[in-house]
Amino acid sequence: MSMATDGGAVAASPDPVLERPAFLELFFDLVYIFALVTLATVLADNLTWTGFSETLVLLLAFTMIWALTVWTADSVDLTRPAGQGQFVWVAAASLLLAALAADAYGDRRLFFATTYVVIHLSTAAYYILVVSHRRPPRRSIRILIWEAVAGIGWIGGALVGGSGQLAIWALAVVVEYGAAALGWPVPGIGRSRPRDWPLVGARVAERYRQFVIVALGVSIFVTGTTFSVGEYTWERAWALLVVFTTIVLMWRIYIYRAGELLTEAIARSSDPALLTQSAAVTHLIMVAGIVGAAVTSRLVVGRPLGETPPSWAAVILGGPALYLVGRGVLDFTVFGRISRSRSAGLVLLAGVAPATPLLPPVLVALLAMTVLLLIAAANLVSTRRHTRTPAPPMLR
Repeated sequence: MSMATDGGAVAASPDPVLERPAFLELFFDLVYIFALVTLATVLADNLTWTGFSETLVLLLAFTMIWALTVWTADSVDLTRPAGQGQFVWVAAASLLLAALAADAYGDRRLFFATTYVVIHLSTAAYYILVVSHRRPPRRSIRILIWEAVAGIGWIGGALVGGSGQLAIWALAVVVEYGAAALGWPVPGIGRSRPRDWPLVGARVAERYRQFVIVALGVSIFVTGTTFSVGEYTWERAWALLVVFTTIVLMWRIYIYRAGELLTEAIARSSDPALLTQSAAVTHLIMVAGIVGAAVTSRLVVGRPLGETPPSWAAVILGGPALYLVGRGVLDFTVFGRISRSRSAGLVLLAGVAPATPLLPPVLVALLAMTVLLLIAAANLVSTRRHTRTPAPPMLR
């Protein structure tokens, strides 16, 4: 997914320095730390199927903004005021959006929807009116049209409210992601293709890794905050250790070896732009799983003993499971195959599920942590026995 420039004055030069993320991009990520913390807290306080669905829609909305901004920065010189001003504006508006997220399905739903739509439309308009003057801004026009269509759903859902709001917003998200997957097709001007975007694989791959680190940081923040506001007991300290170890293992499993070799895989791919876009979806799945770990920390560290409700078990086991799904797809992206340890981990997590009603939350979390530990150990052994080199699948 991208919102790259159309060849305007602020288009990035081939300077090698631009292959690294700019400091302003790291500053931008601070807003999304707050956004993910808010979403994890909201989900922990509403562990129902409706709560899951509502949080997923919001996560997809925030991720869409983040992804489009990442691709924009790959074509914009952020050392110039024109690029910096737009970037800071999106960061400020995203901060407001994150502040409204806790009540996005309540009294502030229209404010939230309006802010979200304005972010997209103003960004597209900026590239059409300010940046794109060398050639017709077709790419930005396509995105503007589709975001306007989706915006009808966001505003309409907020006006409807009640039980219909979630369904309409979910449809709007489907429209956005579907349009992005198809290249934002518009009659008369066609659709965008991955090769049309001026990508710097090393920079974009690093931004994806940073997004994972942001999510891991959110989990650590929620874990520490939850422990600090309650009574200091051995049970809660043990839960803190279990959850923190789970987060560390997620990092370890990510970085060995596909996470480290993503940049090289993009360079070797038959279609680097398409592989880069596919990697965006993969990282979104993993980030969703890490957010599940943040919710787990809120639950388990807050109450490590007692019964484990089905909704708690779904989060405690579902977070690592979702993470492994995303990590398995990343394996395919980099190596052209899926590691057997990912599939084995999913089977083990599914096997633990029937026993969760008999176990306290901390033990369920411990079992999930053990599965990740076994996968990390298997990865370490496999890496020492076999040299891993990128072999991305052939893309057309």
